[in-house]
Amino acid sequence: MEIITDPKFRKTMKILRALLFISSIVLAIILFLYITLLIYAKILGPPPLAVPQSSLYYADDGTVIGESHSGQKRYWVPLEEIAPALIDATISIEDQSFFQHHGFDYKRIAGAALADMKAMAKVQGASTISQQYARNLFLDHDKTWKRKILEAFYTIRIEMNYTKNEILEGYLNTIYYGEGAYGVEAASQFYFGKKAKDLNLAEAAMLAGIPKGPSIYSPVVSFEKAKQRQELILAEMEKDGLITKEEREEASKAELNITAEHQNKSKAIAPYFQDAVNNALKNVLNMSDQTIALGGLKIYTTLNVEQQKIAEEQIQTVVGDETEIQAALVAIDPHTGHVKAMVGGKNYDESPFNRAVQAVRQPGSTFKPFLYYAAIESGFTPVSKMRSELTTFRFDDGRKEYTPHNYNNLYANDEITMMEALALSDNVYAVKTHLFIGENALIETAKKLGISTELKKVPSLALGTSGVRVIEMANAYSHFANGGKKVSPVFITKVENYNGDVIYEYKAEEDEYVLEPESAFVTAHLMTGMFDRSLNSYTTVTGHSIVDKMTRTYAGKSGSTNTDNWMIGFSPQLVTAVWTGYDEGRKIELVREKSYAKNIWINFMEKALKEEAKTEFEPPKGVVGVPIDPENGLLATEDCPVSRLTYFVEGTEPTEYCFDHIFDKTEEEQPPKQKKEKEKLPWYKKIWKWAA
Repeated sequence: MEIITDPKFRKTMKILRALLFISSIVLAIILFLYITLLIYAKILGPPPLAVPQSSLYYADDGTVIGESHSGQKRYWVPLEEIAPALIDATISIEDQSFFQHHGFDYKRIAGAALADMKAMAKVQGASTISQQYARNLFLDHDKTWKRKILEAFYTIRIEMNYTKNEILEGYLNTIYYGEGAYGVEAASQFYFGKKAKDLNLAEAAMLAGIPKGPSIYSPVVSFEKAKQRQELILAEMEKDGLITKEEREEASKAELNITAEHQNKSKAIAPYFQDAVNNALKNVLNMSDQTIALGGLKIYTTLNVEQQKIAEEQIQTVVGDETEIQAALVAIDPHTGHVKAMVGGKNYDESPFNRAVQAVRQPGSTFKPFLYYAAIESGFTPVSKMRSELTTFRFDDGRKEYTPHNYNNLYANDEITMMEALALSDNVYAVKTHLFIGENALIETAKKLGISTELKKVPSLALGTSGVRVIEMANAYSHFANGGKKVSPVFITKVENYNGDVIYEYKAEEDEYVLEPESAFVTAHLMTGMFDRSLNSYTTVTGHSIVDKMTRTYAGKSGSTNTDNWMIGFSPQLVTAVWTGYDEGRKIELVREKSYAKNIWINFMEKALKEEAKTEFEPPKGVVGVPIDPENGLLATEDCPVSRLTYFVEGTEPTEYCFDHIFDKTEEEQPPKQKKEKEKLPWYKKIWKWAA
């Protein structure tokens, strides 16, 4: 065997061995680093795939009423709610070997590198769907080595911890399609006015072509270039065997209707209500502003879209823009506390200040039902009498005086009943009652009804001189409408995260009564008196101007101060509170402006309940109804000119009959029928005649 002694050869072999050794070490290091990287990626576990998404607000019927976002439209939909044609088109044009590779397509990488070298420029991309998804989730789009390395690392983590379908779903829900639309659902709604699951082949192919360059291939920017890319994608789909030649040709010729309009506009419906919902999310559910705005939440609310529309229309129609007077309205389902409509002002864009929940204004006489409920609990009845006349009250050992005045300084100058006092809104009767039962009684009753603003312990509190909020008053009246059951305003019924998991669901508490049902019903029935013209006396009932518009039974109370006008009332199904006035507390001078609240209220109630059954207030056990002559509070007879069915807590109803009108008619004045039946007088008339 010949031994090679050539120094050059030996030197060459030595170099080769050294290179082989070094290469082995380098390969071993690379392999070690790669394995270490994989282990590290596995230890870190799956990266979070949550991305900023629009939170959607839903009405009680599932209608989307608005969304929160920061100029970006994002909605997450599961893969099964995306049209298969869009999935196929995306894979065909973006990553044909998506289901075969493990995050990187090395063949495409090599081909792209070769093409770039030939052109001496970046002319071809090789990023897989997994790589693009990683970039969209975690990285900016700077073309630096650091970004590329991190992108590769995140791609490995995604591929190791998620299935291909999960990655594809995430990619389709995060990719940018231009015009502020992120993800297929937002893009489909913007470009074609439909959900992603309803896209046809032609629409899907055009949509799939946009992400390569939204500023170039968007049909809004250039329909011609968008069409060219659509046809390229259709051709690729045919080549991949995903569609037939006939399907490609049909889709290529199909007419496309580009809507170019985002369907869900931020706070498009009930903006004041949506602000109140956000406030509840923050203060009740302890959610951050970021979570609310970008958490992809589905927020299901209590809003009734039709009633909200009616409320806004009525405020605009009745008040209009010719005056600076503002208005607020809150409508509540008294049995659940669900807020069905809310208006916080005439124009949200001009003034987002929510007068329905933020403004504190004097409620005037709308506070009186609380007083009369407390009085009934203290032994008063609807026919309890007190004198209505100009009265000066002295308190604090005579050091202070208070003289309440009736509207237009009209007084009965005689005794009146509670039912008359409430229907006619007699202030003197109210203050006397307040002082008689004790000032604490009214304050405690108001607190039971959910009034949380501080109330002043003064004689004038009976007339509503302490400020309250509209939402508080609407909720307080709900207790009279539902028979005394405790309720609180509810804006949100359920909240889901972007995955569809329920993270909050409202559950009504077991029935708890804060008012005695019997006294609550008696008070509620007293409130129907403001609409009963048979109670007209030294002045007209306060609701006389809107009685002719009523087609069903309502209970309620109006209230006015120099600067505020209120109307709060209810049917068994709905409670509505309306306030009108100037923001700066200016005096309301014009007569027509003083009627705004009542007209808004009755118009809203009539339209909102138009399709609802005309139900009556049902008295509970322990309540009895008897005919009463309102003038004297006695049991009415057939001779009384006015007889009004009045309810009492059982055992407190009057037992004495009214005999004031027996001989009001002479025999000559009686109609023929009465003359013929003269001998059939009732027993009490016979006794009266005999005694006379």
